[in-house]
Amino acid sequence: MDVFGDLRRMNKRQLYYQVLNFAMIVSSALMIWKGLIVITGSESPIVVVLSGSMEPAFHRGDLLFLTNFQEDPIRAGEIVVFKVEGRDIPIVHRVIKIHEKENGNIKFLTKGDNNEVDDRGLYKEGQNWLEKKDVVGRARGFLPYVGMVTIIMNDYPKFKVRTLF
Repeated sequence: MDVFGDLRRMNKRQLYYQVLNFAMIVSSALMIWKGLIVITGSESPIVVVLSGSMEPAFHRGDLLFLTNFQEDPIRAGEIVVFKVEGRDIPIVHRVIKIHEKENGNIKFLTKGDNNEVDDRGLYKEGQNWLEKKDVVGRARGFLPYVGMVTIIMNDYPKFKVRTLF
């Protein structure tokens, strides 16, 4: 399978058509992604569960669909996806405690269903509670194991290169 050889054998019109077709696919995917961001209110409307910390509710490789409407209150028992300062990868865990202040501010504590202790060890140093600003989204639905493709591509980079060429 010689991709570059195939490209060399194409005339200019065929090559232009292939480039244009590829650009349309990429721009369509980007438009769909940006549309989902607007509709769901979440900066990341779809995430993959990367660990077994939420088993049996979610397994490694499950694809989660998220919303993040700011007017919806966060409740204990709800599954949230949050980002912690200093960490690049969002975490999927359940809200176990809510701490509401008199001024209406809400802080909350999370824990993975399959973990022994709460997530205070995962938060940035000195942080004991999460705030609404830390939430990327809230789980509203999922597809089991569909995200395994993403995990395989990240765990085995050679596989990613082989599938591209």
